[in-house]
Amino acid sequence: MEKSGGVTQQKHSVTDCQRLTQTPNLPIEQATVTESAALFLRVRRKHGTSLAACCLPREEPATRLSQVDVVMPSGDRHSRPTRQTSRSTQLLSQQRYQPRKEAMLKPSDFHVKNLGPCKVDSPMKEMLAARKPTINNVEESDRCLFDGVASFARQHGELIADLPGFEPAGARQKIFFDPTKTRAGIVTCGGLCPGFNNVIRGLVLELTFLYGVRKIYGFCKGYQGFIPRYQREVVDLTPDRVSRINEQGGTILGTSRGQQDPHEIVDCLERMGINILFVIGGDGTLRGALSISTAIAERNAKIAVVGIPKTIDNDIMYIDQSFGFQTAFSVATESIRAAHVEASASPNGVGLVKVMGRHSGFIACYAALAQNDANFVLVPEVPFALQGERGLLHLLEKRLASRGHAVIVAAEGAGQELLKACPTEKDASGNSRLGDIGLFLKQEITSYFASRNTELNLKYIDPSYQIRSVPANPHDSVYCLRLAHNAVHAAMSGRTEMVVGRWHGRFVHVPIQLTIRERNQVDPYGDLWMSVLESTGQPVEMK
Repeated sequence: MEKSGGVTQQKHSVTDCQRLTQTPNLPIEQATVTESAALFLRVRRKHGTSLAACCLPREEPATRLSQVDVVMPSGDRHSRPTRQTSRSTQLLSQQRYQPRKEAMLKPSDFHVKNLGPCKVDSPMKEMLAARKPTINNVEESDRCLFDGVASFARQHGELIADLPGFEPAGARQKIFFDPTKTRAGIVTCGGLCPGFNNVIRGLVLELTFLYGVRKIYGFCKGYQGFIPRYQREVVDLTPDRVSRINEQGGTILGTSRGQQDPHEIVDCLERMGINILFVIGGDGTLRGALSISTAIAERNAKIAVVGIPKTIDNDIMYIDQSFGFQTAFSVATESIRAAHVEASASPNGVGLVKVMGRHSGFIACYAALAQNDANFVLVPEVPFALQGERGLLHLLEKRLASRGHAVIVAAEGAGQELLKACPTEKDASGNSRLGDIGLFLKQEITSYFASRNTELNLKYIDPSYQIRSVPANPHDSVYCLRLAHNAVHAAMSGRTEMVVGRWHGRFVHVPIQLTIRERNQVDPYGDLWMSVLESTGQPVEMK
């Protein structure tokens, strides 16, 4: 017991807190955010605010507590107190908290399949022997830890063995395939993306000059290239044939959407004696690659399937970034610049730009930040309303009244809840066909200002197909080449049913099952979206 200012207070030790919460092995200073929340609630229920005060940081007078739903490691949902200092954080706290699935991952989720023991000396053995382990050179037997922040790491335990981690990418001293007897195939699928040709070129040059593989086939028009009834061409990919393709947009192999029978694909691979298949594509393509790998395993065949993830929307999970994304948002910035010039030149000028992003608004966010002229950024992850005091139309009217012009950047998947009248059709890949949010906004904005007899000069720009068809910029060119190198290293060492990617700056092997488990999206609570709000000045909530 302790007296302070005439008031008797009861002090409780950390040990008391542990006993009350039945977590005797978890020091308070090592508790995760969610564990601290549960601790606060249990302590407060039993001992009131005095004990809770010793378990949580002291509240500043200007802040106040509100309740936010959180999910405990056990899966239970609790309410926890959170400090709020502004209208923005208040609105964010009122939204339902959606925990990311990273917290649920186990070390076994990161296991990469291998076709068997590696017994063949790598042609790169001498080069590798001269290297030393450094912070930039991870030993092949090491792991690149998944967790980037302490709170997530603690949920997985305190032992290093309990922490999930990726297998590092890179060349191995021993490989599975004999290069002189190896045949490789390459296929590109899905929508166009800057960098396709860079990856093809990188694969061919690495296989040929570093490993000595002489037979490399390109299958044309996506997965259709394996199926006899389509009668698609199969081309020999040689260094001469691919020497300058990195200067072109698109893909020299062509592409298509939609899945094909994986057993027919494996039939083709076996007929041609192909040992390694490189698949370049997005989540639908990778699901197809997983089906192919499963069909191969059913036959006990020794064919490696290695993916190079491609998505212009940057929506593949568990990689830092997909190739082509840097080029895409760089080109998109030019459209925003043009929209701003047009809008600022006319009375009540509005520049409306629609960019790609079916389910993920990364291009819209990054392009808007790069040009920094957008006043409203609309993404699929953050719903918005048109009408009302906090709706887009009223906010746009206020912006024009104060500044005379405005720029709106909308991802193609934004505001789909406003387009429910559109037919719910599917494309060849099984994706829902989206309503055109760009044309919808153009019509709604025009009608709104016409109903008020207010002058409006709106310019609508849709650069989507221009963006995805351009050659890769220097950043993506380097990234594509390094992805290709690491894909070849992985395949030659017998890794299969995996993709190469970069995580926290390191190239790693990621099981395909992990990449397709969920979709990478803009986090409404993350620092990227906060930067967008800071840059545009738009409200946290437009509804």
